Amino acid sequence: MKPFDIVIVGGGGAGLYAAMEAMKTNPSLTIAVLSKVYPNRSHTSAAQGGANAALGNKAKDDTVEMHIFDTIKGSDYLADQDAVEVLCGEAPRIIRELDNMGTPWSRMDDNTIAQRPFGGAGRPRCCYCADKTGHTILQTLYEQCLKKGVMFFNEYFALSLSVNGSRMRGLLAMNIKTGRVEAFPAKTVIFATGGYAKMYWNRSSNAAGNTGDGQAIAFRAGIPLKDMEFVQFHPTGLRKSGLLVTEGARGEGGYLVNADGERFMARYAKEKMELGPRDLVARSIETEILEGRGFDSPAGKYIHLDLTHLGADLIRSRLPQIREMSMQFEGVDPIHEPIPVRPTAHYSMGGIDTDNFGRTVMGGVYAAGECGCVSVHGANRLGGNSLLDILVFGRIAGNTAAQEAGKFAPGIIPESEIREKTEELRSYMKPSGHYERYGALREELGQTLAMNVGIFREASLLKKGIEDVSELKERYRHVRVFDTSDVYNTNLIQVLELKNMLDLAESVAAGAYAREESRGSHTRVDFPVRNDDKWHRHTMATLENGKVVLGEKPVTMGRYELQERTY
Repeated sequence: MKPFDIVIVGGGGAGLYAAMEAMKTNPSLTIAVLSKVYPNRSHTSAAQGGANAALGNKAKDDTVEMHIFDTIKGSDYLADQDAVEVLCGEAPRIIRELDNMGTPWSRMDDNTIAQRPFGGAGRPRCCYCADKTGHTILQTLYEQCLKKGVMFFNEYFALSLSVNGSRMRGLLAMNIKTGRVEAFPAKTVIFATGGYAKMYWNRSSNAAGNTGDGQAIAFRAGIPLKDMEFVQFHPTGLRKSGLLVTEGARGEGGYLVNADGERFMARYAKEKMELGPRDLVARSIETEILEGRGFDSPAGKYIHLDLTHLGADLIRSRLPQIREMSMQFEGVDPIHEPIPVRPTAHYSMGGIDTDNFGRTVMGGVYAAGECGCVSVHGANRLGGNSLLDILVFGRIAGNTAAQEAGKFAPGIIPESEIREKTEELRSYMKPSGHYERYGALREELGQTLAMNVGIFREASLLKKGIEDVSELKERYRHVRVFDTSDVYNTNLIQVLELKNMLDLAESVAAGAYAREESRGSHTRVDFPVRNDDKWHRHTMATLENGKVVLGEKPVTMGRYELQERTY
């Protein structure tokens, strides 16, 4: 295959915006987007609530500066303030650009873009398309990419970077339709593969494909990961499946109610109530359950999200997907009954370490969106900043790669590398005396992470989690793929995804064990207070001789000094 100027791994919001912006920056570039699913099935489509921007449509006094402060405060002061200024400063422009492309934003009575309140925000600034915002944005971006002539390689599974010394030569990927390993030589590669919270498995809101593929590939290639211990548990996942119930439901006025019929958030966030930051609300729900004030059922303990007082018209017009999901997966109609919910692993604040332009330490390799860590979310992401992140930094990474592609020589990937990778994949299918099954390892990984590296953490549990992951990695060496066919071998894909999750799980648990403080989504019951003197820093993780090695990186400060975070 001829070398590409840019290969983008991932067809979600960040990858598509990067592709669109790169084509706009230099239409003569050859750009390929690799995606393991069709782009309009990417996980961006599951984002329900909206994207934050200080447009001032709902609250006339809202400003970009307020958005910056809310984001920094929400991050528990671990976000890099220069990056946050970029995120919030670009937000109004991005929203209006999407509007001009045809994104069907919900509208206010004066026909301006509608905005709703979201957790941790001082003003209602979350722009939305009912409760299907990510889906509508994804369709808009995909249309634009097709219009501009971006080449798509759908149903390709990224395997590894081809690296010669310190120089990246391109990417190896498996064509899922044929089972063949193919080379994608490239001047530049952008990772936009989404998050890694599916490692928590049935305690996660993520799609099955959110297995941290980009982070794991970069990690194994020697590129550092940052702040991997910070995994956000969304307060409201459906009781049985963990599927997300948007924060927009609380933004529209929904109540969280325990088994005593009490709106218990008054105990934890007297001012913000249900619209406190996600880490606080998730801990509050978990506390209610652990202290015996939750509801019990064969599917697990839970609390109620009550929307019944909002009325049928509002629920049908602004939360139609939530109603449909509740009826299909829980058998309740939120017009008439409360929704049973519990916290669910939802978002990865950590990821591939990048600068404000998406660059990594390896020349020609970039990352954007949930796959990267720039870091604008710090220890806790505010609702409505995730879609904004993929749009702003997807655009920036695409622009940067387009401008810098000319600096790098076209990569040449030797045939021997393709043969070695093919042999590695076939080795999973060879019979051996003792073998492990993928399903058992996957379930055990999810269980140990939920039990030992969950919302509440402490040294003995984290140590157990690290030991369990290490044991699972050893057992993984004996995993067997029973499907020996080439065409659509989903068993092989699942085994490769499990490898990625295991490598990343080790860095999550190691970072959590090392960080002896409580900050944002990382709550240590044995170190219950934030320790700025020792731990106001980013955790850096690299892979050396197969072992996770931790380091640190300073947090970039700005106008806002450290202070206590209260709501």
